[in-house]
Amino acid sequence: MLHVRLLGPIDAVGARGRIDLGGAKPRALLAALALEPGRVVSATRLVDVVWCDNPPASARALIQTYVSTLRRAFAEAGHDGVIVTRAPGYALRSEAVSVDADRFARLLSRAGEAATAEDFAEAAALLREARALWHGPALSGVADPPLAGEARRLDEMRLSAAEQLYAAELAGGRLDHVAELTALVDAHPVNERLRGQLMVTLHRLGRRADALACFRTGRDALVGELGIEPGPELRELHRSILQPPDGPPPGEPDRTAGAANRQPPAHLPPSLPDFTGREGELRLLAEGLASTAPVHVVAGPGGSGKSVLAVHAAHQVAARFPDGQLYRELRGMTGSPATTGEVLGGFLRALGVPERRLPESDQARVELYRTLVAGRRLLIVLDDAANEQQVRPLLPAGSGCAALVTARDRLGGLAGARLTELGALVPDESMELLTTIVGADRVRAEPDAAARILAACDHLPLALRIAGARLAMRSRMPLATLAERLDDERRRLDELCAGDLAVRSTISLSFGTLSEQARTALGRLGHLGLPDFSAWVVGWLLELSDSGAQRVLDSLVDAQLVEFTGVDTTGTDRYRLHDLIRLFAREYAEKTEPAHVLRNTVEAPLHGWLALLRAVAATRPPAALIWQPSATVTVAKPPAERTRRVLAGVADWMEGEEPGLAHTLERAAELGLDVLVCEVLSAHTAVELGDSRYRFGERITSLGVAAAQRVGEQGTKAAMHAELARLRYAQDRFAEARAHYGEALSGFRIEHDVRAQAAALAGLGAACREPGHLAEALHFLDQASILVRALDNQRGIGHVHRIRGSVRLEQGDYEGARDDIGTALSAYREAGSNRGIALALRTEGLYHRARGDYEAALGACAQAADLFAALGDRLMRSYAVRAHAKAQFRLGAHQEALPRLEWALGVATASGDRFGQAVALRSIGQLHLARGRLDQALSRLDSAMVLWEAMDVQVWRARTEYDLSLVHAARGDATAAQACRTHAMGVFQERGAREFAEISGSAEAGAERLKHS
Repeated sequence: MLHVRLLGPIDAVGARGRIDLGGAKPRALLAALALEPGRVVSATRLVDVVWCDNPPASARALIQTYVSTLRRAFAEAGHDGVIVTRAPGYALRSEAVSVDADRFARLLSRAGEAATAEDFAEAAALLREARALWHGPALSGVADPPLAGEARRLDEMRLSAAEQLYAAELAGGRLDHVAELTALVDAHPVNERLRGQLMVTLHRLGRRADALACFRTGRDALVGELGIEPGPELRELHRSILQPPDGPPPGEPDRTAGAANRQPPAHLPPSLPDFTGREGELRLLAEGLASTAPVHVVAGPGGSGKSVLAVHAAHQVAARFPDGQLYRELRGMTGSPATTGEVLGGFLRALGVPERRLPESDQARVELYRTLVAGRRLLIVLDDAANEQQVRPLLPAGSGCAALVTARDRLGGLAGARLTELGALVPDESMELLTTIVGADRVRAEPDAAARILAACDHLPLALRIAGARLAMRSRMPLATLAERLDDERRRLDELCAGDLAVRSTISLSFGTLSEQARTALGRLGHLGLPDFSAWVVGWLLELSDSGAQRVLDSLVDAQLVEFTGVDTTGTDRYRLHDLIRLFAREYAEKTEPAHVLRNTVEAPLHGWLALLRAVAATRPPAALIWQPSATVTVAKPPAERTRRVLAGVADWMEGEEPGLAHTLERAAELGLDVLVCEVLSAHTAVELGDSRYRFGERITSLGVAAAQRVGEQGTKAAMHAELARLRYAQDRFAEARAHYGEALSGFRIEHDVRAQAAALAGLGAACREPGHLAEALHFLDQASILVRALDNQRGIGHVHRIRGSVRLEQGDYEGARDDIGTALSAYREAGSNRGIALALRTEGLYHRARGDYEAALGACAQAADLFAALGDRLMRSYAVRAHAKAQFRLGAHQEALPRLEWALGVATASGDRFGQAVALRSIGQLHLARGRLDQALSRLDSAMVLWEAMDVQVWRARTEYDLSLVHAARGDATAAQACRTHAMGVFQERGAREFAEISGSAEAGAERLKHS
């Protein structure tokens, strides 16, 4: 186990000794994580810890670098997986790490329990063990305020442990600590408890004069340094030493009747009888309050059930705080938050301070409060805190006390506080809560309506309680009636109101704390209605820099109105709005923003995406030949750094943006922004993304086609036909693809757009090749070749000649295929297109395999697979791996080939690529046939046949049917074998496939020749 030391210089020790942690910043980051082992520390909090003020623009990226540095150092020391990534930041795995500060706190807790049981010897032993963990001031070497506060807290706990130690030893009759206690009092001259303990020790040792002198020295220090007289306890001790009273000697606990028998305060409100869910959060809170952490914060949006959870948890642990439980509603979200003096006045009265002895000033009340709670075991619950400034004076100093704070803000400035964040309930908890309120019979009778109510309430506890209350008050109302009312987004917030409970007013409290800029941002986000979004979207909506947008979002996250969901592949933070907050924000925007601003709320993000897509396509053009309609929408060039970050992982970035992009395009189409819709779609096509995303493609392409019809311009309509053709080709719907490419070609010819004509002709060639219309494919590709050569477009030459080479390979024109593939490779290399090179290498591998040169095939396919892997194109990598594996099993390496073929099948299946699935199934069937596993071969080949039939791909169907003829023959079914063979040969002859010429009259020779296909 890795041991992290915080009680002194920040350090880590593994099985092989001390680990080099690097500079101060990685050490600070480790300390922040180690202070909360097993809990997620947000990236925002880590930035604050490491830089405090003025973090650099690249702070979050640097945090990732420091985390990597620590992970590497730990791994080299034999401790892998210590730091894990969990949204919205990082965590230390509690089972993999031991933190001395945690052990210290546990020992203090055990010592407190022993002292309560009056086992003072055990308490003293535990406290001395705890003190032995220290080897210097806490968190030595870290000066930044966030951790400096933590260091002070730990040092105060160290001092408190000393106070408890000497109290335990005095209670147990030990006096051999006089020397160390004297040194400690000299180091802390105004600490009245330590001085009192030293006075008691000296008095019991018979050194009454020294005890009285100790008091005089302490009084001089208090008056000189703080301008105050000693407190009542120290003065009473001084008096008892001067004039010993009847009863216990000075310093002895008085166990007789009197003030000590005062009833401890029990201020907790009643816990809700129908409390539901939150089992994990409740367990962590109860464990934390009963053991290690002195301050716990429960944060969450309005209506998430913070107060209910806090009160429920406090009741569970109340018995561990025998000196009482103090509770106060701080009114943080109201216009009149509770003041320090007001709250402490109530607490001090509850602790037995008469009204006449209450100090006037807030500071004096704080000092008296902390004096009274020191050494006690009290639980303080502070509900609805406004900020850290309101909470700090109310926190107890004694290590036996704990504080539980609820707030909408996360109160990140409270040093050492453990954060529990609440969001929506999980669906099962939501259903349980609604069932508890409404009744199981009603919910069972209308389960679908109940599920709709849960969804409309966004699983927010307050909204569910309101909906449940409305149904409970109307026992005859069907659940479906309320569900129907809630389905209407315009009425939903009006419906979620019952008595003095209302979702709208709860959200409004948080909204009222925002700046004008943050309100505007939230309103526009609500109007836009994105499912999730990056910080860039806020920049586009408000015309802000990245740092400015981040500041606005930070304030929205702090107010619990926007949820941070993680960091995308560009290193940009991502966020989402809960539905009810989105509806509130939309209402605000529509009331306060003019129509042209609301229209711009849709346009601005599309302009941002359009600029990025154009920048990516210009920097990294696609390998395929595509149409490029003239740009009519002018957008500003994006920042170079933003483009660079997108280029580092285009496909992953686009996958994260697609839901928001599609939603915004739909909003744009509703507003009649048809030209913009078409331009964004064309720009998206120009970016090479690799893996198929059919659902997204269908969604946006249908928008583009409809928009083009409304625009009515010939070139735009042709471009959208081409977009739809490209989608249908990717979906293996080849007949539809040919029809739309034909429409596009006609439009491009009318427009005299030569490049676009070449792209449409190439598309027609590919759409003819797959189903086996080989002569037609060659017809279109020959025309495309003439055009791209006239344009001297190297990527176009590579694209057209690679496809034409594959058609000639299908026809058995090996010389023509070799020439075309060679031309494609040269053109792609000249153009610098790695994807094009990978595509051509895979086709070259197929050529070598068809010629029986399996070693050359292995080399070409391996290179292609590596290039696709580097490009992040998993689907095309699976094509290259499958081709490589097939060459392997042709060489007899069946055992190595089969798992790779199965992997390729899995990728194609996951991608929804029917063509890839069918080819992989056929290859696996051929391998089983070669190994004599006839049943498995038959099963896989039959599955491939079903897919070929669905796609109407006749040549590949015939190849698989010929394979089946060999299976039937091997099983002794000559009739079935002959039928399959005859039909397959007819298709080969009709489509001009090479198999017709290669297959001789004998099945054995035919099978041998078919191996190359």
